[in-house]
Amino acid sequence: MSAFLARMCSHSCHLPYGASMITKIKSLTNSPDKKRLMSNFFSLSILQAFTYILPLLTLPYLVRVLGVELFGLVMFAQAFIMFFNILVDYGFNLSATREISIHRDNKEKITEIFSSVMMIKFILIGVSFVILSIIVVSFEKFSSHWELYCLTFLWVIGQAMFPIWYFQGLERMKYITIVNIISKLIFTIAIFIFIQEESDYILVPLLNGLGFMVGGVISLWIAYRQFNQKFKPQSIQTMMIHFKDSSQFFLSRVSVSIYTSANAFVLGLFTSNTMVGYYSIAEKLYQAMQGLYHPIVNTIYPYLAKSKNILFYYKLFIVIFIINIIGVMFVYLFSKEIIDILFNITDVEVNTILLILVTSSILHVPAILLGYPLLAAFGYPKYANLTVIQSSLVHLTGLGILSFFGMISIYSVAVMVLITETTVFFTRLHYSKKTGLILKGANKNE
Repeated sequence: MSAFLARMCSHSCHLPYGASMITKIKSLTNSPDKKRLMSNFFSLSILQAFTYILPLLTLPYLVRVLGVELFGLVMFAQAFIMFFNILVDYGFNLSATREISIHRDNKEKITEIFSSVMMIKFILIGVSFVILSIIVVSFEKFSSHWELYCLTFLWVIGQAMFPIWYFQGLERMKYITIVNIISKLIFTIAIFIFIQEESDYILVPLLNGLGFMVGGVISLWIAYRQFNQKFKPQSIQTMMIHFKDSSQFFLSRVSVSIYTSANAFVLGLFTSNTMVGYYSIAEKLYQAMQGLYHPIVNTIYPYLAKSKNILFYYKLFIVIFIINIIGVMFVYLFSKEIIDILFNITDVEVNTILLILVTSSILHVPAILLGYPLLAAFGYPKYANLTVIQSSLVHLTGLGILSFFGMISIYSVAVMVLITETTVFFTRLHYSKKTGLILKGANKNE
């Protein structure tokens, strides 16, 4: 890790530190493309702030009103339904974003991409609901709360209706920001109005799903009114081309879910809802921290896929890495206070899990920056996807061993996340060197 950063700094930090940082910041906005990039970044940053700040208002409220056990049940349902959400997305948030970014000047091609993706998504919604129904009917674990899982499925429908990949590909992120903020505010306000006692837990997925669906309807209206985007039925052959193109990204998304959403799901199968609640509280705080970097990744991915500006990428990498280390240190120092203030919980389990997860952030952030903004954007998506698949196999194997020996717990699962994130980083670093992207960036800078 230190050798990697030293290589990058030796080619991008020739000036004194203060002057070098100022030069880097100025270089981010010295062209129309980069100004649009910064505008998109700030739009997504505002969105990300709402995405994670609003839950930090509602989650403590839900934990207090529902209790840790029922909160854990709701989180288990979300983790379960996440698998269907990934199936319906089928990697289009990456593949369709790339294709629209490349063909943004070809209206006919964009219409083909838009229409094909929307048709495929709604076919997958039907398939997903059939699978969900079979599982709910067949297993008592799910049938005892069948309403919860069916209502949580509204989230899948809402996400499918929202073509975030369309706006990202066109680099018009302000529309994503406006729509998401409206839908999230509706959900947040509704939580405080309608959820007043434990029995109201069933309203959480209903309100959440309706919020996403409202956002989806508004976003489709904006695509039609502002961009004159029409829907044109596509042939099966055309749909299959886009379906196959996104398959490698789908495998990557499934793999990611194994060491993210699958953790709460596995804990729900082998432990109690209370343990799921403890783990989910820590995980939500960790994800809020990681969410700060998503606007950067989502913004620079389509830009780099089109411009191939590798020097810009490396300058940004150094800045983000430093900010991440500062953030990790802050959580180390004040984790107990953060948990106590937000959730009024002093249980040592939550704090311990949070510290383990935050430790993984030291490698997680550079790992995601080596993935789609670098490997995928510069023509090596198979390596970006392969690293996730390989690491998910490590995670799945670890969980399998733990379950075989009866050692599944919130601590062992969190440690597996740390091991998996370490694997992702070093495998992506390996492929970045193998493809010459690190050396290529260095040589161009000399």
